[in-house]
Parts: sequence; C-alpha cells; structure tokens
Amino acid sequence: MRIALQGHFGYRRLVRASIPSIVMMFVVSMYSVVDGLFVSNFVGTTAFAALNVIWPAVMLIGSLGLMVGTGGTALVSKIRGEGDPERANRVFSMLIIFTIVLSLVFMVPLLVLMKPLARLLGAEGQMLQDCVVYGSICTIGLPGFMLQMCFQSFYMAAERPQLGTIMSLVCAGTNMALDALFILVFKWGLAGSAAASMIACFLGGFYPLWYFRSHNNFSALRMVRARFERKPILKACSNGISEYVGNISFNILAICYNLQLLRMMGENGVAAYSVLLYYGYIFAAVFIGYNLTVAPVIAYNYGAGNKAELTSLLRHSTMLLFGVGLLMTLVSELSAGPAARLFVGYDPELAALTTHAIRLYMLSFSIAGFNLFISAWFTALNNGKVSAVESFVRSLGFELGFVFLLPALIGPDGIWLAVDAADLCCLFLSVALLLAYRKQYGY
Repeated sequence: MRIALQGHFGYRRLVRASIPSIVMMFVVSMYSVVDGLFVSNFVGTTAFAALNVIWPAVMLIGSLGLMVGTGGTALVSKIRGEGDPERANRVFSMLIIFTIVLSLVFMVPLLVLMKPLARLLGAEGQMLQDCVVYGSICTIGLPGFMLQMCFQSFYMAAERPQLGTIMSLVCAGTNMALDALFILVFKWGLAGSAAASMIACFLGGFYPLWYFRSHNNFSALRMVRARFERKPILKACSNGISEYVGNISFNILAICYNLQLLRMMGENGVAAYSVLLYYGYIFAAVFIGYNLTVAPVIAYNYGAGNKAELTSLLRHSTMLLFGVGLLMTLVSELSAGPAARLFVGYDPELAALTTHAIRLYMLSFSIAGFNLFISAWFTALNNGKVSAVESFVRSLGFELGFVFLLPALIGPDGIWLAVDAADLCCLFLSVALLLAYRKQYGY
C-alpha cells in the first residue's frame, strides 16, 4: 500500500501515515537494546561498558548515511512536488551510490585507528581489547549499516513506509536470532554481538538496493542509471547536515558522558547511562519515525508552493508532539524501575542507580519531540543551515555545556539533568527560529 505525499494531512491521516515509520524506528532501536541485553546478562559488565564506549565513535562515520538519506529525501520530495519524477529518480539513485562510496572510503582509516581511538576514549585493559574487537567488526559492516540508515529516510519519499517496517522486523528478528546463536551457543561473546548486528544491517541495506532496481518495485522511486552531479550531492548533504550534526553531537555527548561517568562513578556509571540510552531509544523512535513521515510531506508541499498545507502541518505536528511527549514522560517515569531491572537486575546497586538516572533524564521527553521536529521542519524546507544551527546549539551548545557545568554545581545528578536543561533552553530557540522565518516560508 502506498501513502501519497499530496493532499491534506489532518490529525488522523498524520497518525495513520506515521505508524509504519514509527514501528520501523521502534524495531530498529531494538537492535541496540537486544545487543545490550545479551551482552550485559551473558558476557559481563566490562564488555557492556566497552560496547557503549566505542559505539559512538563508529556512529560518527555511520551517521553519514543518515545525513545523505534525510537531506536527499527532502531534495527528492521537493523535486517530485515540482513535477519532475524522472529527475527525482536520477538524484535518488546517485545519492544511494554516493553512500556506498562514502562507506568504503572511511572503512580502512577507521579500522587502522580503532585501538588508539578506544584508548583516547578512556578504555584500558580488558575494556580496551573489547572495544577494538567490537568496533572493528562494526567498521567492516559500514556499507550495510550506512545504506540501511540512508534508506530509512527514503521509504516515505517512495510512498512505501510499510516496506521500511517489514525490513526492520526482518532485520531485528535476524539480529535477535544471531545474538542467541553467536553468544549463547557459539560463545563468541562481544564479537558475536557485533557480527549479529552487522549481518542484520547488511540485510537491511542491500535488500532495498535490489528492490528499488527490480521489476517488483511499485513505489514512487526507482534506481536508474545516473552520473554523479556535484550540485545535488552538495544540496542533499547541506540539507541533511542538521541530522548528521544532531547524530554526531549525540555521540560526542555520549563520549563526554562516559568520560564524566568513568571519572565520577566508574564502570557502573557507564553501564547505567547505557541502559538509560537504550530505554531512551525506544521512546525517541516515536519522534524520529514521525519526522521521517512528515518531512517528505513538508518538502513536497514546499516544492508545490502549497503554503496553506505547510501551516496546517506545522500546527497539527506541534499539538501532536507536545501531547505524545507528555504521555511518554509519564510512562517512562512509571516504568523506570522495571526497565532497569531488566538490564541490570543482577546488581541491585546498579539497578537502583539506573532507575534514578532514567527518572531524571527522561523528563526531557515532554519537550524534546517539538525541538527535534523543528530541526526536521527546516531540513524539509531545504534550509539545512538553520536546521543545523538548531541541532548544533541544542547538543554541542546547551547539553555539552550542562554535562560539565551541572555536576560541578549540584553533584552527580547534574549529569542526568543536563539533557533536561538543554531541551528547555532549546525550546526558546525553536520558537524564535519559527518566528524569524515565518514570512520567508509563509506558514
């Protein structure tokens, strides 16, 4: 079933259209959760901490696929809205090939630098060795990983978000089955976890590549012959730079969190933060999935010059995201204890620390959805610069500053409250940006 980009999107249509992408992102978020569960419970705390120390470094490169995908989706959807589907297919095809080239370019340097990089991130002893093993296997899987991240954005632009949901379910099932096989049966430990994830990513990255080239493709996009053009590539990358900045900022923040936590709380602090992030991924999937759905719709209507629909999309999205954000905050507060025990119930002290951290950290979800949407809003309007400012200031400005400032002022709890303070400050920035560009875009 296709979900067309044209036409009016009220609350009901927005919710119905976004469900496949939300489910897709929810299932994708389970990759990390499943890995964390298996490693934490069957390999050990040191391996669990190592996984979360080195993963942000791998994501700094892997997020390039997200950048090309989100920025490319905005560009391709705008071109379709302007009434040129053939050019949209050429640009789409070129960007997919460009993503593969990027992954191959960065693979070898990252492999060579893995050990010094892990040492720079604070790993030593057994944790250092675990970081190198996990990071190296993930680096070998970069082509599949980056392609998967890229295609996640294009499913809605192709008017086939259900395909993304199906692929995420298949890949998650593969990842879970292989985790059980490699860790519980073959006893491969952390290496088995990394191998399971990357095999699932190859499936999620290369099957869509075949699908969009095949005769069975009934979507709005198709892989065709295309030569590299500098202007569309630069436009896609500039459009998607905010998502890349947001993602690498998240991973730079994770590195800083880990360094602070290792200094103040040791491995238990890193383990608690890891559980907190896994739990947060599940809730954030709602916001990310919604943005993946609505961004191509915004870009299409922008290309078609439909300002009334842009205004409607902004108003409906704001109301939906604030309502859902408050609900998720309530749910997270009530379920923090069971979630902590699921991951680290074998250690009562660590479980108590994790529960406390989740309850403080997840307060931010009441307003985080709106801030993330505003970044996606400007990306969809093909204004990557403003979108990047929103992402950069929120993460590397506000949150990074609070990660170091608040612990110095109020102690360890300041680490968990940093994101709350950052999102509150960013809320004022989001409103200011919307007002500043209101006349230019006519919403």
